[in-house]
Amino acid sequence: MQASGFFDDIGETIGDAIHAVVTFLLALFDNTFDAIHDFFDGLARSLGISGSFFSIVVLVIGLWLLFSGLRALLRGSLFGAIVRVAIGLLLLSWLLF
Repeated sequence: MQASGFFDDIGETIGDAIHAVVTFLLALFDNTFDAIHDFFDGLARSLGISGSFFSIVVLVIGLWLLFSGLRALLRGSLFGAIVRVAIGLLLLSWLLF
């Protein structure tokens, strides 16, 4: 039978503290990544597209083109706005239909 000493108790306490921190961080990141996954899954389902990385990237690029077309229109560049909005709408319509 071994006697537990002072340093054994300190080591056990530090080990328990490290275990608690790792468990907390694991639960935090796991819940965060689950929330992100659920968000993109719901977004893809509501738009009727697949939840693949490619589809989400095409969606972001299409929305970015629409936004940049609006900015170009507000700057007074009518031709640039029409081109960007047309490309953005083409991308989004290809993705959604």
